[in-house]
Amino acid sequence: MTPEQEYRNLYERMAQLCADQGWGDPFSYARSKEIYAATVLGHNVAQTFSGADAFNQQGDPVEYKSTINKNNKGSYTGISVQPTWEEQEKYLTDKKIGKYPEHFYNRFSGGRLVESWKMDGKTVLRLLKPKLRRKFDTVLQKKDPRLSADITWSEIQQYGTRVI
Repeated sequence: MTPEQEYRNLYERMAQLCADQGWGDPFSYARSKEIYAATVLGHNVAQTFSGADAFNQQGDPVEYKSTINKNNKGSYTGISVQPTWEEQEKYLTDKKIGKYPEHFYNRFSGGRLVESWKMDGKTVLRLLKPKLRRKFDTVLQKKDPRLSADITWSEIQQYGTRVI
């Protein structure tokens, strides 16, 4: 079998496996990394693409952030902008970041999950809100008005717990 044939075979097999399990399209965004991480961390893969990435052992929704960088980090991108900062805070707390009790920062290397850190959702929200607030007043002037901010490697080390 040529490398090209093997790739197509593996691609089709992965798509079929995910369809059989109800995991959705493994090739959509970072879905394959979410599925991989959930199976390693003992979580249940979310059945839909919107909302939680997975559910922990207690059945609580969790958020995953994945990277292939040398140092772990969590990028929160494409956050919808609300009309006022007060509404933005409520959105961040109730619908976007704070609704997940646990956030996992997963680092992949060579196709494997080599490192995972867990951080409490309240801590994530506390760290991200000032970063997002600084950008809030200027983001509406952009062509694509969405907010973004990162949880840095130093923040992960300081406030997170390594699980892998």
